[in-house]
Amino acid sequence: MQVKCVTAMPTVSLIRAHSYDQQILRTSIEKVLEPLGGIGAFVKEGNRVLLKPNLLTAGRPGAECITRPEIVYCLAQLVIEVGGKPFLGDSPAFGSAMGVAKANGYLPMMAELNLPIVEFRAQRYQTHSTNFNHLRLSKEAMDADVVINLPKVKSHLQLTLTMGVKNLFGCVPGKMKAWWHMEAGKDEHRFGEMLVETARAIKPDLTILDGIIGHQGNGPSGGEPRPLGILGASSNVFALDRSVVAMLNVDPEIVPTVTAAKRLGINWELDEIDFPQLQPLQIQVLDWKLPDALMPIDFGLPRLLKSTFKHLYIRLIKEPMGAYKN
Repeated sequence: MQVKCVTAMPTVSLIRAHSYDQQILRTSIEKVLEPLGGIGAFVKEGNRVLLKPNLLTAGRPGAECITRPEIVYCLAQLVIEVGGKPFLGDSPAFGSAMGVAKANGYLPMMAELNLPIVEFRAQRYQTHSTNFNHLRLSKEAMDADVVINLPKVKSHLQLTLTMGVKNLFGCVPGKMKAWWHMEAGKDEHRFGEMLVETARAIKPDLTILDGIIGHQGNGPSGGEPRPLGILGASSNVFALDRSVVAMLNVDPEIVPTVTAAKRLGINWELDEIDFPQLQPLQIQVLDWKLPDALMPIDFGLPRLLKSTFKHLYIRLIKEPMGAYKN
């Protein structure tokens, strides 16, 4: 049995928010960050700040299956105002970060702030767990002074829900995502633990969840928009995810990232979390739609394709391992 380390009670800030209008949204973001000390508690002058949205796909603009560009724009403004140097990065499941950003209306707002969009490069990094000491993660994320994780709340055909922890899988570049679906896809527990270890290695300084309009049903891309009217923020991505599961009235035992965090001793129950604004049960959604049925994490990949990825992986793990982000 895993024993949780004795640490300070995490704070999760939850508020009502209903608009992506930039002026209104900025006020909402400032409000959700207020109990955490505001953006200045996380970003200091000169810090290089990665803004990591969910840039899943260019294929369904308007379907609310990515983090809205207005969220990134407002965060970038706040970072710049305290002297930080923000940049946007992700490794989408389909296409490039630039291509997905362009298709989803990011570029005009990013150009206005002169915000760079970077493509992630992979490097090996040590993790907390010897079972996953061969993770290949984004060098850009690991080298950033500050990582701000900006997930969209969505249902997910393989993992039930995707929130803050799963969004950090976007820091696993390129073909390595497919490798992990193949390598760990037969065991949802192992896959969940890989996602948790990825989140622990990236160690986001702040996570802000876009739940103004969520994406329910057969996500991550095949469902439909669902107005929720919430923003959530925390320096503890695991506590935030646990709070969102409760808000959506979903059994935490069917969410692999939450159960993996529990096995590893880093999960938080609701009575262990400080909620300075709204409690999850005050804004609970009783009719959130989960996927009609879950599909295999490994997509049922044929044997030949699995063999191809196996040989690719053997070649990749022989490359030098980078320094661990402390």
